Amino acid sequence: MLVKSVRGFTPKWGKDCFFAENATLIGDLILGDECSVWYQAVLRGDVHHIRIGNRVNIQDGAVIHATYKKAGTVIGDDVSIGHNAIVHGCTLHDRVLIGMGSIVMDNCVIHSNSIVAAGSVVTQNTVVEEGAIYAGIPARKIKDIDPALQKGEVERIAKNYLLYSSWFKAEGE
Repeated sequence: MLVKSVRGFTPKWGKDCFFAENATLIGDLILGDECSVWYQAVLRGDVHHIRIGNRVNIQDGAVIHATYKKAGTVIGDDVSIGHNAIVHGCTLHDRVLIGMGSIVMDNCVIHSNSIVAAGSVVTQNTVVEEGAIYAGIPARKIKDIDPALQKGEVERIAKNYLLYSSWFKAEGE
């Protein structure tokens, strides 16, 4: 993995994390425990802070960034960021799934227990209500999440990535 300091900030992380060999961590970045950052993912805290909770998985090719002097990025616990997603200058609360290829723009707030469907674009300043599924370009609410979907997708994916990362950590021993 590439770890790079910038502007006097060096990335920090908690215990039992997995970082792919070509993951990139830069600057004012703090990750919690049991996080995983997968192949070609970039977490670039050069222009503003990035704060990431526990058990967050940032999948292959995802980009986490912020906006200079305007919008940091804050990600809660048990969040899954899908392959090739862009999360930029926004807040994701706990137990959120950001679908593959989605874009979440500056000053958005994605409340807990929510899903942003694959390929969606959540435009600047959008607030995704708790327990909702948003989809489309621009993303709009399509329905509330039922408890089975919450358990079957959001929680399942977060737990699976803990398992997947354990395979890679075991190979490295």
